[in-house]
Order: sequence, then structure tokens, then C-alpha cells
Amino acid sequence: MNERHQLLWTALEESVLRGEGHTPAALRQAAASGAGLPPDLSALVEKIHRHAYRITDEELASLRAQHTEDELFEIIVAAALGAAAVRLQAGLRALEQA
Repeated sequence: MNERHQLLWTALEESVLRGEGHTPAALRQAAASGAGLPPDLSALVEKIHRHAYRITDEELASLRAQHTEDELFEIIVAAALGAAAVRLQAGLRALEQA
């Protein structure tokens, strides 16, 4: 990754995982890593990391009883960012090895 892209990626991570939000930064960081989550969010975050297209409206509806839309949005974005980081690193490694 070139220096400009690295700076942009770092700024994105900083904003999403450590910036102000409706959820604690520690929870967003846990969603990004996929570890250390409360039980009610573990299944959602795992699906985002592995098979995001399989998340159903019913799953989200059940989580709305415990979390606001803003909280769920932040958790989902953090989990997606974490999953993207894993894939980005794998792609960069593949390019280095080619």
C-alpha cells in the first residue's frame, strides 16, 4: 500500500474505531477484531466477518430491542472495517509474493 493510501486507511480506522460515537470505542474495536464482544452481538459480528450477505432483517430486528439504530450502525461499520482489513492484508501479501 502506498503512503497516501496508508494515511487514508489509518484516518478511517481512527475515526471509526476510536472517534466519538454512540457506542464505546472498546466495543467498536471488539467488533472490528471479532473478539471480546457481548453475547448478543457475537453472532452478528461473526456473520459480518464471514458471510455478511446472510444477515436477515429478523436478526437485526431482535437486536433493536437492546440497541439503537445508531449503535447498530456503528457496530456494523466497525465489523465491516475489521473484515475489510483482514482481506486487504491478505491481498497485499499475495501481491508481495507474486
